[in-house]
Amino acid sequence: MRLDTSQRATIERELRIAAAPEVVFTYLIDPARLVTWMGSVATLDPRPGGVFRLDYHGQWVSSGEFIEVDPPRRVVFTWGWEMQGDPTPPGSSRVEFSLQADNDGTLLRLVHRGLPSEAVGPHTDGWDHFLPGLATATGAHAAVSNAEEA
Repeated sequence: MRLDTSQRATIERELRIAAAPEVVFTYLIDPARLVTWMGSVATLDPRPGGVFRLDYHGQWVSSGEFIEVDPPRRVVFTWGWEMQGDPTPPGSSRVEFSLQADNDGTLLRLVHRGLPSEAVGPHTDGWDHFLPGLATATGAHAAVSNAEEA
């Protein structure tokens, strides 16, 4: 975790996945594939300004909008929670996925920026929980690491 000048935190993670970037990319922008590793219902319009909305079994909903979609290299969207009073409301933080070919697979880098300090723990736990599922969903195995320690 890093803090920027406005005291907003950044979480960084890296994940090596034994699947091509073209495959991994589809698991970030295709609603049916996204919910195989995170959430239960996804509403996605993967183009700049398009909607990003992910329902977690009716308990929580994260939402934002796509900022950048560059197949098969990069996906960026705003992020937040629709629950009243949450310290991270919709659009208040930014999630960036970067994909790079790595031998026979993909090096995925996640950067989640703009988090208030009280949201860092839950978001870190969430990404550490869901990211390995992305590797499983692609039919691959992966190792998740803190990018700052890698």
